[in-house]
Amino acid sequence: MTKEFSVNRLDIKAFAQHEAALDGEQPMGQFPRLMAEDLRGEAAADQSVHWSLDGEWREATGGPGQAWLHLQADTVVQMQCQRCLRPADIAVQTERSFRFVKDEATAAALDDESEEDVLVLEPLFNAHELIEDELLMALPMVPMHEECPVELKLESATQDFEAANTEKANPFAALASLRLDKTKP
Repeated sequence: MTKEFSVNRLDIKAFAQHEAALDGEQPMGQFPRLMAEDLRGEAAADQSVHWSLDGEWREATGGPGQAWLHLQADTVVQMQCQRCLRPADIAVQTERSFRFVKDEATAAALDDESEEDVLVLEPLFNAHELIEDELLMALPMVPMHEECPVELKLESATQDFEAANTEKANPFAALASLRLDKTKP
């Protein structure tokens, strides 16, 4: 008998012990927080989000085994290029591994000292939310085209700006002259 697993209600321990795998392709409309980051708004609802989950059970010497979940996900999100300020299709992908432990105290203690992410083992884990969380964290802080589609004007100031600054007298020059006049005997 093959055990059925659901991405929305995943028994992580059983999934890992069976070394099971799930993969899917869902529309971005099923990931509302991710879709909110896309400039296309509701038009992005049909954009595909590809994901895969692999369970792994690691035996531990002198203790109980550990459940692991390996996640891969990718999609394309349209964001505003911070160089040319035009829409840019940004490929977003993530690949992470998670170790599951029995409680929050153990997770907090292990999270500081281990390289992998440590999560609490819940009876029914929502891996769909984890996929969305990881894709959101993989979004670039400063999205940019690899090569902008328009020529960029890379000036920090106009010529008129420089001329205006040179013509104005320094307002503190008059104060400096007053101070110099008082110090003369």
